[in-house]
Amino acid sequence: MKTYYTYHVTSIGSLLLAGQGDALSLLGFPKGKMQRRHESGWQRDDAPFRDAIEQLNQYFAGELDAFDLTLAPIGTEFQRTVWQALLEIPYGETWSYGQLAKHIDRPKASRAVGAANGVNPIPVIIPCHRVIGSSGKLTGFGGGLETKEYLLGLESQRMAPGLFN
Repeated sequence: MKTYYTYHVTSIGSLLLAGQGDALSLLGFPKGKMQRRHESGWQRDDAPFRDAIEQLNQYFAGELDAFDLTLAPIGTEFQRTVWQALLEIPYGETWSYGQLAKHIDRPKASRAVGAANGVNPIPVIIPCHRVIGSSGKLTGFGGGLETKEYLLGLESQRMAPGLFN
């Protein structure tokens, strides 16, 4: 099956979106360890990503707190379990790796959860940025810590009551 891709400019840079058909399987950052570029043989086509682009625009504008997209992340069963659990972290909240491990009934698997979190192929949409160290410190992030800090700040601003509410 053919892989399609496009690039979408956001407030954190130009993101690579890739997938087959209508399912998104990859979101690549412009920098950091999860920096991704399209591969030869992939076909450029914006059409399969219209919904993703629209929802990313809404998210970065502070108007969307949950994505509704068909996702097809490629990974092991354990990784997919962790990635599914990431989708259950509420917008504007953070969990530790330990909390995430307990959530999937693997309380001693914090390191394995961290490793799965670190290879999440669809960051932002599968919100791995919401996972922090048990001390409350920001830990590694595929798009760089400044990107993680930006995403958490974006979500916390929307959650905070306005001055004139």
